[in-house]
Amino acid sequence: MKVAVVMGSISDKEVADKSVEILEKFDIDVEMRVISAHRTPYETMEFAMKAEDEGIEVIIAIAGKAAHLAGVIAAITPLPVIGLPIKSSTMDGMDSLLSIVQMPKGVPVATVAINGGENAGLLAVQILSVKYPELRNKFKEYKIEMAKQVKEMDAKVKK
Repeated sequence: MKVAVVMGSISDKEVADKSVEILEKFDIDVEMRVISAHRTPYETMEFAMKAEDEGIEVIIAIAGKAAHLAGVIAAITPLPVIGLPIKSSTMDGMDSLLSIVQMPKGVPVATVAINGGENAGLLAVQILSVKYPELRNKFKEYKIEMAKQVKEMDAKVKK
């Protein structure tokens, strides 16, 4: 199991690390890259064309502002692409979100919340769990643990 976490700029690494942390928690191999749809378009195209052959099964593409990285990759690869918009100084990430979510027919990109690194990782886990039943079981355990933590917090504040 292998997920690529690609970002348009090293400044996106803090959010990317949240996705990587989730993926590693589920024992999923991660390939992390910095490639830009605008500054390194040929490298972006080469990455997208070779990803499947290199064993990558899901791609998380992280970008801000005119966030075209996920869409460009999705236009080239048959693999599922998760777009992760980054909060930018310009429009609080709405520019990134709209750039990723408004894809044309035939080029789907799954999109998570602005700076939603954890959910991007979890969505990649869920996508992979269709193929890997052991991963699905780990994900079920993760959700049970999450519910348990909420119940513990509730018990602390409940009067």
